[in-house]
Amino acid sequence: MARKPTKIATFVWEGKDKSGRKVKGEVQGASIALVKAELRKQGINSAKVKKKGMTLGTKGGKIKPMDIALFTRQLATMMKAGVPLLQAFDITADGIEKPAMRDLIGKIKNDVAGGTTLADSLRNHPLYFDDLYCNLVASGEQSGSLESLLDRIATYKEKTEALKAKIKKAMKYPIAVVGVAMIVTGILLVYVVPQFEEVFQGFGAELPAFTQMVIGISEVVQSSWHLAIAALVVLGFMFKKLLQRSKAARDRVDRIVLKIPVIGVILDKSAVARFARTLSTTFAAGVPLVDALDSVAGASGNVVYSDATQRIKEDVSSGQQLQFSMRNSGIFPAMAVQMVAIGEESGALDEMLDKVATFYEDEVDNMVDGLTSLMEPLIMSVLGVLVGGLIIAMYLPIFQLGAVV
Repeated sequence: MARKPTKIATFVWEGKDKSGRKVKGEVQGASIALVKAELRKQGINSAKVKKKGMTLGTKGGKIKPMDIALFTRQLATMMKAGVPLLQAFDITADGIEKPAMRDLIGKIKNDVAGGTTLADSLRNHPLYFDDLYCNLVASGEQSGSLESLLDRIATYKEKTEALKAKIKKAMKYPIAVVGVAMIVTGILLVYVVPQFEEVFQGFGAELPAFTQMVIGISEVVQSSWHLAIAALVVLGFMFKKLLQRSKAARDRVDRIVLKIPVIGVILDKSAVARFARTLSTTFAAGVPLVDALDSVAGASGNVVYSDATQRIKEDVSSGQQLQFSMRNSGIFPAMAVQMVAIGEESGALDEMLDKVATFYEDEVDNMVDGLTSLMEPLIMSVLGVLVGGLIIAMYLPIFQLGAVV
């Protein structure tokens, strides 16, 4: 039977962003509640959300960050080739298969054709174009170097999304294997162990302690597995809601994940890379350093680096050099601080920050590959001990019976 496509409505919304500025736009979603939740994730307090029309979700597709990166790269390439902006929109839209993305480009084109600046037309769609993106585009329009800025933004988006993909790769593999291990163990405890238990009842002898322990676990799982699953679902739902509504909880999680062995180191280096990449992109675009640090704090992705960046901004505003502020924060590696110092002394801060970002992106890449290689034998060992232990526990009484006979 064919799966029924999910109906997605187009919603028109109005609200205020983080700075209190009124913003509005359109977005696709399954319900008003989900649209409001998505807007909250983007830092938008939605005052009005109204349904506009209905489309099929399987046909429209969801716009992803890599779609925005591809759109930016294509637009930059078109403009560098001398193609007028409106025509570049048409060419770019024709090369995109996802209808939702084509609709978004069409709306931006219509706004620009009506006399709106590109930056302002992008601000009408904050779910896809954040403040950093729009501010850089505005700088490009004001300086007459929009194609160069779009190229920098495209590079920034591509590097950022590639880094995110690497982090997700490091997380997905062990989670998937642990999930499979739990399912296999559950099947053994619920269906296999009880069959052996019936056989053991006819032995008329006391079972080994290890076997008794496994049978006891099996009985608990059989009687309350549905309660355990329900509890996990409820706890997961409550934890998700807590993170959505409580900034303190999100901040606490951000601090904890940086302390996780191996994974924390990867996340730490990725945060340094994101800091350097964002600051390099904004500073090279002509944005003053203090204003650039505002954008960096918003794009840091972790409260530890966000708070540190705000402190650095205050120090730089009072006349202190960036390198001293970074060193005083106590969270940036010595190599990154030294590269920034060289950049400040030579007047090539954006180039040095770009090198720092590239270095730590490569570090994350290598660490993820190393983690994957390390996790494979470790997870296989855990699976072997887990499944092998259950099998041994079931066959131990049979071995002992054979020894007696």
